[in-house]
Amino acid sequence: MLPALIIVFREGFEAFLTVAIIFAFLRKTGRDWLRPAVYAGIVASVAASFALGYVLMRISEHQSLIEGILGVVAAVLVASFVVHVWRVAPRMKGDMERRLDTYSSTASRFLAIAGVFAFTLLMVTREGMETALTLIQVRNGRFVLGSLLGIGAAALMSWAWAHFGHRINIKRFFQVTGLFLLLFTLQILFYSIHEFSEAAVLGRWSEAIHNATEPFSPVGVYGKWFSVVMVGLCALWLLAMSVKDRAVAQAR
Repeated sequence: MLPALIIVFREGFEAFLTVAIIFAFLRKTGRDWLRPAVYAGIVASVAASFALGYVLMRISEHQSLIEGILGVVAAVLVASFVVHVWRVAPRMKGDMERRLDTYSSTASRFLAIAGVFAFTLLMVTREGMETALTLIQVRNGRFVLGSLLGIGAAALMSWAWAHFGHRINIKRFFQVTGLFLLLFTLQILFYSIHEFSEAAVLGRWSEAIHNATEPFSPVGVYGKWFSVVMVGLCALWLLAMSVKDRAVAQAR
C-alpha cells in the first residue's frame, strides 16, 4: 500500500501542479475562455491513463515474461524522468508558459482551443501513464486503497500549495519523492529479474535465480520491508536537508 500511496501522491501532485500553472497563465493573460479546453484535456487524460492501466493489468496477469519486460520499461522511464525533472525543474514553469502562450495565441479560435486541449492532454497524460506503468509493479490487496489515499494526499498538497505556497519547499518535495522513486526502480528491476527467472528465460540459471530472489520479491519475506526501508531512508535524507537549510538560513 505504501509504495502505491507515494507513487500516486508524487505523480498526482505533479499533475495538479501542472493544471494550476495552466489555469494561472490563462487567468493572467486574459484567456479564461480557454478553460473548458483544459477541463476536456484533463478528462481525456484521466480516461487514457485508466485505459492504459487496465490494459497493462490484463496483459501482464499471470504472464511472467511480460511483467518482467514491463518492469524494465517502467524502471527506465521513471528513473530517466526523475533525473530530467531534477535538471529542468528551475525553468519548468517558464518553459510551460512559453509553450502554452504559443498554443493559445493563434488567431484562429478553434486552433487555440485545440492547442490548449492538446497541451493539457500531453502534460497530464504523461503523469498518468507513468503512474499506470509503475503501479502494475505493486499490485496487492491494498494497492487500490494506497492509490486512493495518494490521490487524496495530492489534492490536499495542491490545496496547501495554492494557499500556503510560500511555506512549502517544493524543491525538497520533488527531491525526496524523486529519491523514493529512484530507490523504487531498484526494486522494480529486482522484481523483473525474478519474473524473467520464473519465465525460464535466463537459461539454466533460471531456477536458482528464482529461488534466490523469491524472498525479496514484493510479496516475499524481505521484500515487504523494502518499502519501509525506502521511506526511512527518504525521511532521514529529508531531515538532514532540513537541518542543513536551517543552518544556512541562520548563517545569513
